[in-house]
Amino acid sequence: MTYQIRRLNKKFVLWGSAGHAKVLADLIEISNSKVIALFDNNPNVLSCLPGIPLFYGEDGLRDWVNQVENPEKFAAALAIGGSQGKDRKKIATLLSRVRLSLPTLIHNSAILSDSVVLGRATQVLANSVVAADTIIGEVCIINNSATIDHECRIGNGVHVAPGAVLCGCVTIEDYSMIGAGAVVLPRINVGKNVVIGAGAIVTRDIPDGVTVVGNPAKLISE
Repeated sequence: MTYQIRRLNKKFVLWGSAGHAKVLADLIEISNSKVIALFDNNPNVLSCLPGIPLFYGEDGLRDWVNQVENPEKFAAALAIGGSQGKDRKKIATLLSRVRLSLPTLIHNSAILSDSVVLGRATQVLANSVVAADTIIGEVCIINNSATIDHECRIGNGVHVAPGAVLCGCVTIEDYSMIGAGAVVLPRINVGKNVVIGAGAIVTRDIPDGVTVVGNPAKLISE
């Protein structure tokens, strides 16, 4: 499968004006593209990118769309990190409605097998590795130096944080977050809306909607 990877040659808007927007702006720049506008639902934040205008909420998006010609010529990316996968999915739908494209973003230093399948608007960041026959859903973040081994199945809106490791044949359901440096052992199934704490070692299946921490990972909340 061919992705829109290194030479996008696009003008981008980002939804989110915090640290993740800065990361994406760097990635977009090396793809021979540039960020021209930011959007955020929080009226108290300022533009995190010098000289780039910030618009607020859906009203701001409509105002911007009314100012430009042919919005379908522009691309968008979701600068919403953490465990906010549902928010990323919701905003992706909003951006699609105004005809913005939502390409996959893959850092030049990431390594992906040719057999990997990536969903729309998923981001694969610096020094990450995604191995053979892995399928990753929409609006996911595979963060810096994360490793996903062969034949994993990753749902929509999942965030695999920096340095996390998914061993072979792992399944992660929609909107879950794998914390920084966490390890999920082979053939483990992680449910929906799960948070796996930083550095946790997951040795057994995890049900929906819980938070686990530690080595081995244990439930701390439902």
